[in-house]
Amino acid sequence: MAMKIRLTRMGSKKKPFYRVVAMNSESRRDGRALDYLGYYNPMKKPAEIKIDMDKVQEWMAKGAKPTDMVKSLLIKAEASSQAV
Repeated sequence: MAMKIRLTRMGSKKKPFYRVVAMNSESRRDGRALDYLGYYNPMKKPAEIKIDMDKVQEWMAKGAKPTDMVKSLLIKAEASSQAV
């Protein structure tokens, strides 16, 4: 079973909100997640990113691969946590 760390869309029409989740790569975008790792809110200025890096490392050790968008969010979240 191939696992991915990807975004699932939440929120209402024209007001997207995304959760960062670990899930089977064959499941639907908004299907059942194996674990919730954080969230991303692009509607706020600046965009709000909150990701549990320990859980991400745990899932990556199990073989989960992040999507391109999640990779960029991880880099931004890591940079903002080091700046504090």
